[in-house]
Amino acid sequence: MAFCANCGAQVEGRFCPKCGTPMAAEAGATAQGVPPPGAAPVQSSGMTDNVAAALCYLAGWITGVLFLVLDPYNKNKTIRFHAFQSIFMCVAWIALWIVVSILSAVLLFIPIIGHLFLLLLYAVAGPGIFIVWLVLMYKAYNNEKWVLPIIGPLAEKQA
Repeated sequence: MAFCANCGAQVEGRFCPKCGTPMAAEAGATAQGVPPPGAAPVQSSGMTDNVAAALCYLAGWITGVLFLVLDPYNKNKTIRFHAFQSIFMCVAWIALWIVVSILSAVLLFIPIIGHLFLLLLYAVAGPGIFIVWLVLMYKAYNNEKWVLPIIGPLAEKQA
């Protein structure tokens, strides 16, 4: 049975009885397995894998958890890896910040050397974390998998 490519009506002759479209070319296309226009197209997720992987790092653990919960993305192993690595990196960053805060409270009592050490520590830690975050987003967007030293293998096991 042939269907009209223009309106989807059932056609038994050379022309569609509903809209009048000639069926000579469409009859061969319908016989080859092309579905009639009434069939629903396959839904896509709307975002490519590299964009979703880069967005896993955008807001830290919040977007990591979000991509682990959203339906089409939580089935993709690459996106799951980046989401878990984002979550674990945020947890490590918070732990590092707690250690630095305790260390700064102790080093404030040492007059000159403590202050210089704290200045150096804050000058390296803050921009270092920011640069790692930017590189992770860049690598994920370019479909490259950059595995962080301790956090990456944990994320691979979870993904």
